[in-house]
Amino acid sequence: MSKYFDAYTALSASSSRSQVATVLQSIADAPPLTIDDAKRRDLIQAIIDDLVKPSSNSSKRRLSSKDAPSALQAVKSLGKNTAGSEIIATPANLSALLSLYHTYKDVPDASNEALRCVANALLLVDHARLTLIEKQVGGGDFAIELLEKSTGPERIFLASRILFLSTVSISSAATFIRSLVEAKSPNITELIGNKLDLLSRAILSGAKFSREAMTDLLKFTFNLLLHYPKLVDDPNSNETKVMGDCWSDRLDGILLPLLRAFNTLPPSFPAPLTAPMTHVIHALITIPVTSSLRSTWLPPAKISPSSTPKPTGSSEPSSSQPSTSKPSRSSSSSRAGSPTTGSAKDPKPGAFDRAWSALSAGRRSLSRSSSPHTSSTPVDVLLRAYDLLDVSLNHYMPDAVDPDDPNVRQRCVREMDQTLDDVMAPLVVLITKLCQADEGSRTRMRQWLLPEDLDRTSPLEGRADLLGRLLRSLASVHHVKLKNGVGEMLYAICDSDGSTLASYVGYGNVAGFLFNKGIMSAPPPPTGSSASPPTSTADGAPINPITGVVEKPAPAIEMTDEEKEREAEKLFVLFDRLEKSGAIPKESNPIRQAIQQGKLG
Repeated sequence: MSKYFDAYTALSASSSRSQVATVLQSIADAPPLTIDDAKRRDLIQAIIDDLVKPSSNSSKRRLSSKDAPSALQAVKSLGKNTAGSEIIATPANLSALLSLYHTYKDVPDASNEALRCVANALLLVDHARLTLIEKQVGGGDFAIELLEKSTGPERIFLASRILFLSTVSISSAATFIRSLVEAKSPNITELIGNKLDLLSRAILSGAKFSREAMTDLLKFTFNLLLHYPKLVDDPNSNETKVMGDCWSDRLDGILLPLLRAFNTLPPSFPAPLTAPMTHVIHALITIPVTSSLRSTWLPPAKISPSSTPKPTGSSEPSSSQPSTSKPSRSSSSSRAGSPTTGSAKDPKPGAFDRAWSALSAGRRSLSRSSSPHTSSTPVDVLLRAYDLLDVSLNHYMPDAVDPDDPNVRQRCVREMDQTLDDVMAPLVVLITKLCQADEGSRTRMRQWLLPEDLDRTSPLEGRADLLGRLLRSLASVHHVKLKNGVGEMLYAICDSDGSTLASYVGYGNVAGFLFNKGIMSAPPPPTGSSASPPTSTADGAPINPITGVVEKPAPAIEMTDEEKEREAEKLFVLFDRLEKSGAIPKESNPIRQAIQQGKLG
């Protein structure tokens, strides 16, 4: 239908402002299928032309500067269709929209709509991403300058969205990505760090668009961390590299701001792990623990907890004040020590105690100064990651629920519109990274998950705590990424030694994982590992190596002599049949061996 195009082209300088506004609003509200593709393109082009280069004939002018917000809103609405975005994605129109931003930069309703038109085109039309950053348009430099000068979350969001979409493909954006990282001014890691700190304060104050802005800034950051090291890696290397295998020290400066955001972001409800925290984790797992970054990842200063543990059986805190109650049997038995030595024995507070304490501390530190990066307080990454893992798994798998219970999947999709794999696997990878790189981190995780006083009187996989949930995840069918990730994490915690892992949790719980790693049978007792897996409890009760729980003596079976003879005859007949059928060789028949040794008459 051409009624929208006809209504617009019928406007003139004599049209009242209310009439113009009505036509533009009708276009913005038009159902997608009521405008065919050809008329959609014509209408978009007509509106952009009228905004950028109004007719010299005053009698033919349809739009005034006051109409710009409504006109750009109409263009944005028309551009939500791929055909509409294709006409927006031409070099001339992208340049026009960037020019309109400058023209109306002091009119947020207009300038922000111009940026949204560009962002929608980049989302729907792949080639627009390359067109924007080409020299003819100069959209890459424009977006960086916009990010640098913006202080409001909405503008930062729009700049970050444009930069994120422009750097999705390494093949089309390689030159632009290199120029961003290698430019002396602005220093891209410093720029991103400043904006992350600014947005952290905005999130803590509840500012609109602050979470969305940080999320898209982190998506852009992830693209840089993922692509740039590959661009400067040795091109003659035949080794297949995966994410995090290659790195450039030009990007070192981004780690500390990411860790501050990781430590500062407040808890979210009902889902404990949501954006932008999930995107902080995605960015962190691309950064290796190099020699130059080790002290940032694993600060040597001891971080002492300030309160005693509390049960973490609920996904919500009962109050914002730290609890002083003692831990329940279902709570993870935990200790916190130095990230590099793991030797301290301080009690580790409950997850939500620490989360709320960190939130309060974050508010105080971020409100004192506009530059929170000047703080020298080390970030205990491992403790924070452990808390998030504990609270999140408790939220989705409360009590001793099976990971494959349909309610688990339904809850995750309902709250996050994602699978449990997508939400939890990156966090597990982050913990695994730290444990693989640092013996102290492995020691701390063992102290928290597998303390010496662990109750081994009941099946470990049936526990209603983090250890139980992790072990149950190893048998999951629906959450393959989480299953494999948890196996690798536990393996790393146990010095990457199958014998040590099996000794701590029982071979039965990790048999499938070890089989997939090529360990086909129960491994021998560990030797040479820094971990010392228990073989008995503190009171001397032996631990079953298959189940990982206390070995209970078999109850005495009361039988008469006649009953014993009948059972012996049944066994004799059974093994005789197995021997005759070839199922077992003669020398392996225990009845024959007993007769030969004179134990049976």
